[in-house]
Amino acid sequence: MQRPRRFGWSSLAAILSLSTIMTTAATAKPFTYVNARFGQSCTFPDEIFDRPMPEPENGDGQQWLSADGASLTCSGIYNVDNDTPQGFVAQEKASTEPGYKITCSKTGKNWALLSGTKEGRIFYERRLFGKDDVIRTVWIEYPAALKTKYDPLVASVANSLRGP
Repeated sequence: MQRPRRFGWSSLAAILSLSTIMTTAATAKPFTYVNARFGQSCTFPDEIFDRPMPEPENGDGQQWLSADGASLTCSGIYNVDNDTPQGFVAQEKASTEPGYKITCSKTGKNWALLSGTKEGRIFYERRLFGKDDVIRTVWIEYPAALKTKYDPLVASVANSLRGP
């Protein structure tokens, strides 16, 4: 049985920030996705990310596409390698994958944030490292030409990521 969630100041700030973004981004309304398998959730404007892709058979998350080429993925995986936020960021920074560049990274006790470019597209990733050995992730990717449209949205969407 799940215990009731308490919302702290960071949750309130994320909600208020998301509300502000939602009212300024045309008439975009917020939608909250909750994953049945791992319990992660994230809130985003479903008038922008309006093309849900089918969930994979393993039920680990879901992806949404936008008409202008952006995508949003909210997913979870088991932390089989006992990764940490700091270890994850260090590994990503050391990547030699062509076309992949980290431009910003931050870590906390149980979270990591990355931003950068991948194959000419901008990405923004936030991961929560749960006590239940599950890593919950929100990944937003969009064409660099749409930076002014998506940059104001990504932080609010990423900060809405929650886990049990």
